[in-house]
Amino acid sequence: MTATTTSGLDEETGPTALSIGRRVRSLRRAQGLTVAELGERIGRAASQVSVIENGRRELKIVELRSLAQALGTTLDDLLDPAPPSRRDALEIALAQALSGPLAQTLALPELTPRKGMPDEAIETILTLHDALVSLHERRASTPEEARRANTALRATQRERGNHYPELETVASGLLGAIDHRGGPLSHSAATELAHHLGLSLHYVHDLPVTTRSVTDARHGRIYLPIRQDGADRRVPLLQALAAHALDHREPTDYADLLRQRVEVNYLAGALMMPERSAVELLSAAKGNRELSVEDLRDAFAVSYEQAAHRFTNLATEHLDLPVHFLKVSASGVLTKAYENDAVKFPQDALGHVEGQRVCRRWSARQVFERDDRYGIYHQYTDKPNGTYWCTSSVQSDPSGDYSVSVGTQYQHSKWFRGRDTTTRQASTCPDLGCCKEPREGLAGRWDESARPSARINSSLLAATPSGSATGIDRVAVYEFLEAHSPGDA
Repeated sequence: MTATTTSGLDEETGPTALSIGRRVRSLRRAQGLTVAELGERIGRAASQVSVIENGRRELKIVELRSLAQALGTTLDDLLDPAPPSRRDALEIALAQALSGPLAQTLALPELTPRKGMPDEAIETILTLHDALVSLHERRASTPEEARRANTALRATQRERGNHYPELETVASGLLGAIDHRGGPLSHSAATELAHHLGLSLHYVHDLPVTTRSVTDARHGRIYLPIRQDGADRRVPLLQALAAHALDHREPTDYADLLRQRVEVNYLAGALMMPERSAVELLSAAKGNRELSVEDLRDAFAVSYEQAAHRFTNLATEHLDLPVHFLKVSASGVLTKAYENDAVKFPQDALGHVEGQRVCRRWSARQVFERDDRYGIYHQYTDKPNGTYWCTSSVQSDPSGDYSVSVGTQYQHSKWFRGRDTTTRQASTCPDLGCCKEPREGLAGRWDESARPSARINSSLLAATPSGSATGIDRVAVYEFLEAHSPGDA
């Protein structure tokens, strides 16, 4: 979230419903028209004109032209985002502040500035808002920087439908170089790809603990761990090959680190689940109204989480389906998220979703309540902004159980297997009465008696070590390479 500051009132952004409404009001008043008189000119009731002037309705282009003609102005003038006056700038800034995540977390009542409300009162509210935003931003410097970078990255992914055609092109070229014609990519094919890139593979016991692989670009070597704890051995190999193919260097900051991580994971996924083969499978499944993450998983011999990620890469671009993705711990904490279907994730006062607790009524939490918690679970959820269908599965790693969920708006559920589920929940979050407060009577019964002992994750209290955006121990890496180096000729 970008703070709305009183010092930035004159900065122009794109036109919004409110900026257009304020310009309509200014032009109407300049001509001495009442709302009723303007309404007569455009064939609308006075109440509808008030709705427009208060920015409560998005206007179609024909309606904008009608308004411009009625007010004797041009369409370009009507769409000018610059506030017509200082007062309009203050009211627009106030509306933006009160609709932002900070105000929503405070559950503030609606405030509409009346004509008699002094400018100084609005300026005071905006100043207090800025101070609260600044306070939240200062509470945790380094972790907060990473969360801000992650929020910005998620916005970029949303804008492009989580599809990266430039990475798909790289994947296609690499697969073509080893004559891979589709279907699952075997470990031997991944090894062949490494040799094509001029790299030899070396599996070692003493890989530095802060790394998942180490590439020696000087000698053309990739070092990988011998122990994988049951994990797919292709994944760290393909991630290392992806980083090498994309010529990734040491990240300069958190934003660079996250961008590289997304690119590496995306390219690795595109190699394991080639676009053409995956789209053919998914398109056929959509035609049969049998879309499912588990079929993508089984067809390419990958994990459910990898298949879910890949599904989001392809769903909007190739299937015309908006979707959302969640990874949620057994305790309900959201650790990864993506959406372009307008679903509302829980967020803090700065608009960050990572680390927030998901509503108990959502599929991502309900899947843990089932007896068959490791099967595929389907659910409809009525949320404040509409009904969503979701499919969830519980997965496990060394840190414990977590759920992976993919969902979409109700109207698109007709393409998915599991759409006939009768399981339905209703969520009113972020309303505290939904699931964030004890049921009536429980608080009074247990407030003085309950004394739980919290399990604290120590990593929550520690910032990433200074000197590196990655937290990798470079001393250990250099000593490792020196010990394993074949020597320079």
